[in-house]
Amino acid sequence: MAYQTDAPGQGDGFTRLLLTGAAGGIGKAIRHRVAEFAQGIRISDLPGAISNDAAPHEEVVPCDLADRQAVDALVAGCDAIVHLGGVSVERPFEEILEANIKGVFHLYEAARRHGVKRIVFASSNHVTGFYRQDERIDASARKRPDGYYGLSKSFGEDMAQLYFDRYGIETVSIRIGSVFPEPKDRRMMATWMSYDDFHDLLRRALFTPDVGHTIVFGTSANAYTWWDNRDAAHLGFTPRDSSEQFRAKVEATPPPAADDPVAVLQGGAFTTIGPFDPLPPV
Repeated sequence: MAYQTDAPGQGDGFTRLLLTGAAGGIGKAIRHRVAEFAQGIRISDLPGAISNDAAPHEEVVPCDLADRQAVDALVAGCDAIVHLGGVSVERPFEEILEANIKGVFHLYEAARRHGVKRIVFASSNHVTGFYRQDERIDASARKRPDGYYGLSKSFGEDMAQLYFDRYGIETVSIRIGSVFPEPKDRRMMATWMSYDDFHDLLRRALFTPDVGHTIVFGTSANAYTWWDNRDAAHLGFTPRDSSEQFRAKVEATPPPAADDPVAVLQGGAFTTIGPFDPLPPV
């Protein structure tokens, strides 16, 4: 495989790239784009969630991330991994545990066993969701997960650091903001990321050399944001799109109350979801 420092292209690319979570929102949006990164793409998601209609360069392999043997077989023969798989919303801990905690452990263990040296991990802004929206943070700020989902992404980042320090597996953890066709509300005016910007960041995360474990906030060049990417400057990522084009449409909707977490905390509504099935009082 060949890396390029400024990553406008990718040289010879990889022989086989694994894309997990291919049936999710972001996975569906970028599935056709990752073809440029490798000679072949192994596509995966839960059995029943992903169809078998594969393009000539694709191989569809359904897999439950909680199944360690299945994940080991999934990773075998791959040069690099884009890991989007797992539960992507706040859910009871037991659900998060299987896909997002056991699953990421299984993935990194399989990468170690099969000699994979580059992973792009879909982390989340919910790792730092309890910071206020009037605070600006960078990757060195201590983690403040806003729920079980954010906690699982914090765990994934720690796995990435451990497996780099111990085994030399390099990871770029992208703390994804809101990757959608357009922002849905005022909070997303700060967190929104276009598909084009995500694609460019993904390319740089795969092909920039010597990333170690790099954490980067995934957001477009929005007029107002809470995140500083100075610690990921070596990726050379400069977003081109901005949420400003959608401002009039977003602001035509009623604003949240001033004390609503959606207007106060970076994690928005995620900071209020739960508890799930609390035990009866003793």
